[in-house]
Amino acid sequence: MSRSISALAVTLLLGTFIVPAHAASTEADYKAAYAAAESANAEANKLRNQWTTAVSALAAAKKAAEEGDFDKATAEAKKSEQLSKAAIFQTNEQKENWKLIEIR
Repeated sequence: MSRSISALAVTLLLGTFIVPAHAASTEADYKAAYAAAESANAEANKLRNQWTTAVSALAAAKKAAEEGDFDKATAEAKKSEQLSKAAIFQTNEQKENWKLIEIR
């Protein structure tokens, strides 16, 4: 039961990658999203559960920003942040859930 709840929580968290149609992102939007992603990524790293997909998305965000594509850069930064938050959630959840496992 706990595993299915965990899977659902991660699915809902990762489901936020769908970006609704909106006005074009600015450099300021990118910088804010990148800062949030860096912070979440650092926290995941501190917990020793930094996902490579989050690191790759952060690198893609930086590259897109260097090319002037702030829509893509902002989307990639937000993706990185969500992946890092999922890694943090996973770590915190597993800290407690291992106690629920019945050893036979």
